[in-house]
Amino acid sequence: MPRNYDIAELRRLDIAHHLPAQADWQEIEDLGGSRIITHAEGCYIHDGDGNRILDGMAGLWCVNVGYGRDELAEVAREQMLELPYYNSFFKTANAPAIMLADKIASLTNNRLPHVFFNSSGSEANDTILRMVRHYWQVKGEHNRTVIISRHNAYHGSTVAGVSMGGMKAMHGQGFPAPGILPMAGIEHVRQPYWYNEGRDMTPEDFGTACAKAIEDKILEVGPENVAAFIGEPVQGAGGVIIPPANYWPQVEAICRKYGILLVCDEVICGFGRTGNMWGHETMGIQPDIIAMAKGLSSGYLPISAVAVSADIIKVMKTGGDFVHGYTYSGHPVASAVALRNIEIMEREGLVDKVRNETGPYLAKALAPLRDHPLVGEARSIGLLGAVEIVADKATGARFGGAEGTAGPMVRDICIRNGLMVRGIRDSIVMCPPLIITPAQIDELVGIIHKSLDEAEPKLRAIG
Repeated sequence: MPRNYDIAELRRLDIAHHLPAQADWQEIEDLGGSRIITHAEGCYIHDGDGNRILDGMAGLWCVNVGYGRDELAEVAREQMLELPYYNSFFKTANAPAIMLADKIASLTNNRLPHVFFNSSGSEANDTILRMVRHYWQVKGEHNRTVIISRHNAYHGSTVAGVSMGGMKAMHGQGFPAPGILPMAGIEHVRQPYWYNEGRDMTPEDFGTACAKAIEDKILEVGPENVAAFIGEPVQGAGGVIIPPANYWPQVEAICRKYGILLVCDEVICGFGRTGNMWGHETMGIQPDIIAMAKGLSSGYLPISAVAVSADIIKVMKTGGDFVHGYTYSGHPVASAVALRNIEIMEREGLVDKVRNETGPYLAKALAPLRDHPLVGEARSIGLLGAVEIVADKATGARFGGAEGTAGPMVRDICIRNGLMVRGIRDSIVMCPPLIITPAQIDELVGIIHKSLDEAEPKLRAIG
């Protein structure tokens, strides 16, 4: 049972001292403090006001095995007693990190056999940026520094992550000027967001056009200057943007054509989310480097990793020290928990369950929402889904004349009705724990439908 917290006092302290991530702090104060999450089990979280909420976001795209796994707490305790911490700087390593690296390599069928550990997805992508550029320097191709990414991509909140990401709102804060990136050599191209940007084309033609935009950018800056292309198999924080089926194979072919490294950000898509262990498997491609985090430990402890091809590391080994790393790279407790987390996923067949049972069930459950007068599109892949809210189903016009009015409103109603989801512009996105049952999927979709009904008169009043 949860401890008997003084919720009013926690809210007071929250306002007085705690700065929540990616939040409007004045809004938090005006609301009287944050919602205090006190405990959780399975697919449900509980707050200090006694509300039981179905967690349709698996925390933040991460609690794949669900909440309350005793054995993850036990393995953390055992490792803390044996070796709570040691670094990997002094020609040293620890057993859990080594064993986890071996396990991750095996999950890539040893196609990406080398693993570098970090503490977050943002750090993983920072590592990739430095690794990619250093690789080309060691090869003697010093001009290859340009990283190509996509508009509306998310690759983390560090300066490097935000620069590689393509979210304009993030580019407008803390940078030299709105839209001016602090890191040179990063270019952005169009995203494969068919519903919002390509409905005048077939999905296949749009997929080809978006892939061609990458090739056009390569030719614009010069192939000899391009180091890598980075992309999420499915753009998660961008709004669960599922690309046309022909997009990624064409992107891979373009990268191979020009000798450019292909990087997949698997921070959200990795560890079963799309119905395969990796999102790039679902898309039918073979990247040179992948970033992973979130589902690696199901969020129970902070850990991330970068898996790299043998060819890249063979070159880098000729370049002396790679002077990069973090205090907590290969943390023994986080590594032990991640190893056990993967063991749970394999023992319970969670990836197969997503591919064969719950992923198809979510798609089937979402399909009737397309008939709702507010829904322009309901889409999913594996256990990632989104519902697009529109004022006009024929044109895709948004309420208030611009994106961002309907999403937050429907999100807040969903939460009041007992479902934690995320509102991204005018999409309601979902990413439930991989242990979710068909009955809980029905609950999830039912609450979204109910919340859309409640929101409709308020939205129609806005116009």
